[in-house]
Amino acid sequence: MRIGELASRTGVSVRSLRYYEEQGLLASTRSSSGQRHYTAHDVDRVAFIQRLYTAGLSSRTIAELLPCVETPSPENSDAALERMEQERDRLSEHIIDLVRTRDALDELITANRTHRANTWAAVPV
Repeated sequence: MRIGELASRTGVSVRSLRYYEEQGLLASTRSSSGQRHYTAHDVDRVAFIQRLYTAGLSSRTIAELLPCVETPSPENSDAALERMEQERDRLSEHIIDLVRTRDALDELITANRTHRANTWAAVPV
């Protein structure tokens, strides 16, 4: 299938598919006129890549995980598990930072409301 059909079947833009190919996440064969051609297997691969992106992984991290899918082995599986655990830890730290930021914003909102209530309560209408 050509790139437009793969895009249609996966709900991923043609531009994204080209990016996946540039990053080594997806491969195509080329026709004599240079058109990209993909297989039905690539529909599943793009769906898998999308799930990894949705999980917050970068294209570099996804490339590190793909050997576990392409050539399953205990070593590849162990490496993928370790990498996913690192990513989970990174996301957990990011969540902690976001919660701190939200809490600081909540304090500012409370201070602002208090200030407004005290300031505007004293102003005659």
